Amino acid sequence: MTAIFWLLDAVLGFYIFVIIASVILSWLTMFGIINSYQPFVRTVMDMLNALTEPALAPIRRFLPRLNGIDLSPLVLYFLVYALRILLRHDIAPLFLN
Repeated sequence: MTAIFWLLDAVLGFYIFVIIASVILSWLTMFGIINSYQPFVRTVMDMLNALTEPALAPIRRFLPRLNGIDLSPLVLYFLVYALRILLRHDIAPLFLN
């Protein structure tokens, strides 16, 4: 059972990395530092978008943009982080004792 909780924690940790990478890549393309027409960059952007957009879309429905600033990745980051804390401190000890 420990392996399952370790795996879930690792997946959630990787997903946090994906969220941060998606935000940074969107900033780099928005400011013109990275050319989004490059095939490799477009492939990475599509992959990150496919991983984050299903979780960000419901948040964007309820959270309005503030003068063009999208705060949904920040909300998703905190939700995933809270889920990791819940998993580590509340759920896992119930099954490991």
